[in-house]
Amino acid sequence: MEYLSNEELRSLTGSAQNKRRAQWLTQHGIPHRQDGNRIVVSRIHVRNWLEGKKNTSHNGMNLAAIK
Repeated sequence: MEYLSNEELRSLTGSAQNKRRAQWLTQHGIPHRQDGNRIVVSRIHVRNWLEGKKNTSHNGMNLAAIK
């Protein structure tokens, strides 16, 4: 699965409450989305965080790549 399960998210953040989970993820710079009663977190973002890499968001074309 591309996203963390509820149990994995609880293990990562140390909380079962979405508000606390979201706060923990924000404090640690891990992008996430609230989708109704759940929080969606990409495994790639968590892996990047564990490896000390910066997570970046992409909002469109990379104009710097155009030559």
